[in-house]
Amino acid sequence: MKFYELSECFRKLEATTKRLDMFNILSETLAKIPKEDIAKAVYMLQETLLPPFFNVQLGVADKMAEKAIAEAYGISLEKIEKMYKERGDLGNVAEELNGKDKGSALTISQVYDKLMDIAQTSGEGSVDKKIKVISDLLKEASGLESKYIVRFMLGKLRLGVGEATIMEALSMAKLHKRDFKVELERAFNLCSNLGKVAEVFYREGEKGVMDFKIETMEPIRPALAERLPSAEEIIKKLGKCAVDQKFDGFRAQVHKDGDKVKVYSRNLEDITSYMPEITDAVRKLKIKKIIFDSEALTYDDETNTLYPFQITIQRKRKHNVEEVSQNFPLRLFVFDIMLLDDAQLINEPYSKRRETLERIFQKEGTISKSSIIITDNPKEFDKFFEITVGNGLEGVVAKKLDAPYAAGARNFNWVKLKRSYKSRLDDTIDTVILGYFKGKGLRADLGIGALLVGVYDEKADMFRTIAKVGSGFSEEQFKELRKILDDEKVDKKPARVDSILVPDVWVEPKYVIAIKADEITKSPIHTCGAKEGVGYALRFPRAVTFIRTDKKAEDTNTVKEIEEMFEEQKRVKV
Repeated sequence: MKFYELSECFRKLEATTKRLDMFNILSETLAKIPKEDIAKAVYMLQETLLPPFFNVQLGVADKMAEKAIAEAYGISLEKIEKMYKERGDLGNVAEELNGKDKGSALTISQVYDKLMDIAQTSGEGSVDKKIKVISDLLKEASGLESKYIVRFMLGKLRLGVGEATIMEALSMAKLHKRDFKVELERAFNLCSNLGKVAEVFYREGEKGVMDFKIETMEPIRPALAERLPSAEEIIKKLGKCAVDQKFDGFRAQVHKDGDKVKVYSRNLEDITSYMPEITDAVRKLKIKKIIFDSEALTYDDETNTLYPFQITIQRKRKHNVEEVSQNFPLRLFVFDIMLLDDAQLINEPYSKRRETLERIFQKEGTISKSSIIITDNPKEFDKFFEITVGNGLEGVVAKKLDAPYAAGARNFNWVKLKRSYKSRLDDTIDTVILGYFKGKGLRADLGIGALLVGVYDEKADMFRTIAKVGSGFSEEQFKELRKILDDEKVDKKPARVDSILVPDVWVEPKYVIAIKADEITKSPIHTCGAKEGVGYALRFPRAVTFIRTDKKAEDTNTVKEIEEMFEEQKRVKV
């Protein structure tokens, strides 16, 4: 398929703010894409070359793109810089200078493969080589194609298309119905690679998707927990259940295949290099293949005391890893297992998975199993909870004994109870930044005074506003935030954002911050859970973390959770 047709799809997506229109545009385009191009097209719609766990980065900055555009069109670098400053978008600069209206002969695969060549170019002279490849590509492309090639390279395509919408559109494109999205999502949850799922779907049809299995080195989207406010309500909901420890560290999904070991974060990034002592310990396991779920925490070797997340986060670094690992060694607490050699355990009941886990991880050390009890007695549950919290942990997670591992799902197979649920709204709320308001008074010089934040609506694949946050950050953090957010600013409200408030600057929903508030209230100016013009808002919100790098936009608290927390809050007040 010609890349120009995909560029036309990008143009149409960029022009709309309605999800239904986006769905129709995607469905029509995906229906035309042949099976040999579908994976690459889906990756580009996701604004990436490969899923994050492949660690593939284009490594193209503004200056490099400016030089490539200048070389491609025979224009001085000074003129390119001037045009960029005036127009604010290098993609528009490339389109204007290109001047060709008709589509080129370039195919989706040719453009994608060239971009992959750029990403894989490294070493001495790599900058010049990249500029040459980009320049040659832009010479061959049409104006519209060059615009989106440049934007893609700079990470500024910003189509606002969510994974859920892409899957629904794939179902419609291939089968002329939407409901196969459920099976596509199941397969995606097992491999976290939507391009691969799309290719299997287009090549092998429904059966290929239905037969999807987990494989080592393809991270499974992590299972997530719902929440309830008390042991009594959890026992009432689950009956007899396992009560597991809840740790405050890095979610770590570990894969071993022979001597090869990979560790993936909650966000499905490859974090293997951050934890050498863990990979060494996993490599020593007398097992050929295994995938297990765990939490990594730093600890004090002298007192055997676990450190809080603020200390553990220091381990996530690219430099001086060995030195930091000596000062803040990691321990890994395993709490679930999904694959053992050729046995696909993911669909087995939790009780069987736990038995397998207990058999494999018997010794204490760098790798240990979490501690659990099995009970249907709220008093026993509460006693275990208090012991766990007393040991410095975050709380507990109750697990249904007969439930499978629900990859990528948040449901009542797992239910968390944290120390803060016992009071009002002392728990933090994870929110995504949707835009910012420019500063006034003392913050005028900062150029940023407050953030517009929202939570995720899973049903609609949208972000709904819940608060305007102006406190909790230092002056330096506000300055850093503005710099980060200005790299993601867009000219209009993103298509997946539902907001009544209009910030001075809209940004792509990307960065997550944790905030606290006194309570959840009803509000006519926020769209979270809005019914008849009244939604939910956070009263007196204040930031308690800077940007959370371990979470993506869709990992925020959900509208459904906010609604449930509001109802629980009413019960607590009574």
